[in-house]
Order: sequence, then C-alpha cells, then structure tokens
Amino acid sequence: MKEFLDYVARNLVDNPDGVEIDVEERPEEVALTLKVAEGDMGRVIGRDGRIANAIRSLLRVMGTRDGRHVELEIVGDD
Repeated sequence: MKEFLDYVARNLVDNPDGVEIDVEERPEEVALTLKVAEGDMGRVIGRDGRIANAIRSLLRVMGTRDGRHVELEIVGDD
C-alpha cells in the first residue's frame, strides 16, 4: 500500500522529493499519513476532493483483500 501511495503521489505533485509517507500498522487497521508540500496540496486533493477520495477508495480495496481497514490522512508540509 505504501508503494502504491508513493507512486501515485509522486506522479501528481510538482515537487516529488517533498512527498513523505508514514505508516502505522495495527492488526486490523493501517493508518497512512501522506505529507506533501503546501503548494501541492491542491493537486493531491483535487477539485471537491475527488482525487483524494479516489486514492482512498483504491487503498480501501487493497486493504479489504488483506482483511484490514485503511485510513489516509493528507497533510501539508510547512
């Protein structure tokens, strides 16, 4: 999941070196935190959150295959 999120995020943003992903794994849940530069927040979130929701949906499908719940939080890096 981390590799997938890294690939998608780096291809969406203008500053791919500013992409950081933190993973917190629990037995039945995975919490992912995506950090991007402030200027790239709009590119990752998309109009009305469409891109962010699409990424979350794909991550949920990947988690469902493993029987785990997946959460994605997107934050800006100051």
